[in-house]
Amino acid sequence: MKKKYIFIGLGVVVLAAVVYFTATAGSRNAVAVQTGEVVRRDLATIVSASGEIKPKTYVNVGANAYGKIVKLYVKEGEHVKRGQLLAQLENVQSAADVAAQKATVGANRTDAMAAEAAVRTAQADLNRAKADADRAKADFERAEGLFQSQLIAKSEYDSRKAAYEVALAQVAQAQARITQARAQLDSATGRIAQAQATLTRASDQLSKTTYLAPYDGVVTNLPVREGESVVVGIQNQPGSLLMTIADMSVITAEVKVDETDIVNVKIGQPAEVKIDAIPDKTFSGKVSEIGNNAVLRSSGLATTQTTAGSQEAKDFKVVVTLDNPPDNLRPGLSATAKITTAAKTDVLSIPIQALTIRTPKDLETPAGKGKGTAQAAAPEVKKGAKKDEEIQGVFKLQGNKVTFVPVKTGITGSTEIEVVEGLAEKDKIVIGSYKVLRTLKNGATVKEDKESGKKAEEKS
Repeated sequence: MKKKYIFIGLGVVVLAAVVYFTATAGSRNAVAVQTGEVVRRDLATIVSASGEIKPKTYVNVGANAYGKIVKLYVKEGEHVKRGQLLAQLENVQSAADVAAQKATVGANRTDAMAAEAAVRTAQADLNRAKADADRAKADFERAEGLFQSQLIAKSEYDSRKAAYEVALAQVAQAQARITQARAQLDSATGRIAQAQATLTRASDQLSKTTYLAPYDGVVTNLPVREGESVVVGIQNQPGSLLMTIADMSVITAEVKVDETDIVNVKIGQPAEVKIDAIPDKTFSGKVSEIGNNAVLRSSGLATTQTTAGSQEAKDFKVVVTLDNPPDNLRPGLSATAKITTAAKTDVLSIPIQALTIRTPKDLETPAGKGKGTAQAAAPEVKKGAKKDEEIQGVFKLQGNKVTFVPVKTGITGSTEIEVVEGLAEKDKIVIGSYKVLRTLKNGATVKEDKESGKKAEEKS
């Protein structure tokens, strides 16, 4: 009887040893992974871009004429009103040209008045000549009747006929004088128009020596001094810059957005702007302008300005208008804009690093080598999928094993991504490490690496 209990005890010990060996063997082959849960949170997709502060409206006042600056009426940083005098160039020659042309216009107008009087005089002479011709004609006709009746001598008849012919000649002469006077009047009128055009040209040149403020603003740049000479730009050579006037009532941040992100940027999207000179404050704004042409990152030229093809990175200009800019902002300050291109509240999300890629071939479950070997169910793959087609998904924990689950994603936050299909709230998934996720197999036995998970949380 005693031997019987001994054998039973030995059997229990052997069974326990087998169970322990099986359990420890499974844990020794398990892959250490970091895990996390599917949770609900608010997500926002942010596009970050850098640039500089610029006024929405500004003008570079350049030289329109050659000359020396004789007077500057403003200083850098000064506020100016529309029409206010800004600078005066030397204008002695231009003013003299204007005075000479005004005199020429006056003389030509006097000539035109004289020509107009000559036309009126010639018209009066013509009228008198016509009256004389009518009287001479009547006398001639009476003399002709009397001569045919032999009541007057032929000498008197010839005298009246000659007088009539002289009167007709005087009418023709008066008409010629009218034509001549009208031609002189037209010539004088033409000289007036010509002199007036020359006066307009001289006046325009004179006006280009005086510079007025185009609108209310601030003098943000004044690179010249009194006594300096300025020149006009020619062809590709820019002219002298006198000053820059900026309307500081509307301030923008002009930033360059990478070509891969520009498709998501839309007019009216909210943005947060950080200015390097004011690091402790964030300014709100909205996207007000999006450039249509790509700009080469190396040269800053638009792609339409270059003829050679280039594979280098490109940016697009985006203008963010600040809502409440402070008065101490200055053009040219470095700024960084974070544009919110998409936002959702209370959506399912997972860490971005949990996403991985597999092909249908990778997901084929190998046959077990022995009886009782646990097999993981192969994930559902859409019909007609090729063996090398990439499938996006995550590894979901089921006990101490993982199953690859295809997922459909939505918007992306800074560290999280929205899950539209494939997972439910509080599902436990593998989130790391990256090296493990690269090689992890469907149906693999895993164990949670809590230490690595704590370190990852501390770093984040």
